[in-house]
Amino acid sequence: MEFVAEKSGWGKKLPAGSGRGIAAVESFGSAAAQVAEVSVTGDAVTIHRIVTALDCGPYVNPDTIESQVEGAVGMALGAAMKDEITVKEGRVVQSNFDDYRLFTIKDLPNCEVHIMETDNPVGGIGEPPLPPATPALCNAIFAASGVRIRKLPFNPAKIR
Repeated sequence: MEFVAEKSGWGKKLPAGSGRGIAAVESFGSAAAQVAEVSVTGDAVTIHRIVTALDCGPYVNPDTIESQVEGAVGMALGAAMKDEITVKEGRVVQSNFDDYRLFTIKDLPNCEVHIMETDNPVGGIGEPPLPPATPALCNAIFAASGVRIRKLPFNPAKIR
């Protein structure tokens, strides 16, 4: 947490309507912490960046780790903001990807990945960065707007 806080500029002043949120997890033998930085204007939430610190022990290819983290962040933010499956009259409304809102690469905010140099045992790199992204985002929205997100996916219009 301290490492990602330092890398994200935690504690530095942000403009009005902006906020940072932080969350962490230990899973698959690794520890991941993330800081989300957002701004809230009216009913729009803009995610400016997600800063990730990952302790996965010794590693070989940092580019692979960065790609895995970016994919995990995209999946988490999609679940938080878009990937809703709705049911009408007992049937799922979404039938295929043409009517299911996915989080795409163009939706991905700036992702900074910082791999910690440790002597810990080798751990996972794909799964650990996924769980903290959504709570970091929701905490950042709270810091920016004073509104707690209690249901996912959330509708930014409800933040008003």
